Amino acid sequence: MNGEPGLTDEQIRTMTPAERRDLIRRLSRPAPERPQRGGLLRGRSRVVLLAAAVIVMLPWIGYLAVVLPNRYDARHWDLTWAGFDLLLAAMLAATVVFALLRRQLLILTSFASGVLLVCDAWFDVLTARRADLPESIATALLLELPLTILLVLGTLRLVRANAQRLWLLEPGTPIWRLELDLP
Repeated sequence: MNGEPGLTDEQIRTMTPAERRDLIRRLSRPAPERPQRGGLLRGRSRVVLLAAAVIVMLPWIGYLAVVLPNRYDARHWDLTWAGFDLLLAAMLAATVVFALLRRQLLILTSFASGVLLVCDAWFDVLTARRADLPESIATALLLELPLTILLVLGTLRLVRANAQRLWLLEPGTPIWRLELDLP
């Protein structure tokens, strides 16, 4: 700049309240920062790879549905479930720690914990013996799925709050309209 202000006090005084709010919003909005490029694949390549994975998975799922047996005697059943529950407990603990510390990583661990709880409910119910099925269904409906809803909805509220704080999303705008600035 050449030392002269872009807007004079007189020009600001003549603005309507809506024009002033718009000016404040534009001046307060952080400068857009593009994520660093790097890694093995760039942004669009990653999306293409994921789309290809979906396309490949669909016939694979159909194949598995036809050829897999209804019953299967699994090895290391105890380690499988104990390991999965250990992972779930670790993610929930990380969620608690990040919440107490008020860290952004809470968004990731909270959402991941919700996904793991859905998986836990799914496999608990579908692999339960007939005698254990009522307990598995009750645990899923009364504990795992309600906690999932709290975690996922809480994550979406945090994303919305951060986006509004950074002027990336107007209040009242649906969260699915929040754009991501990919490289």
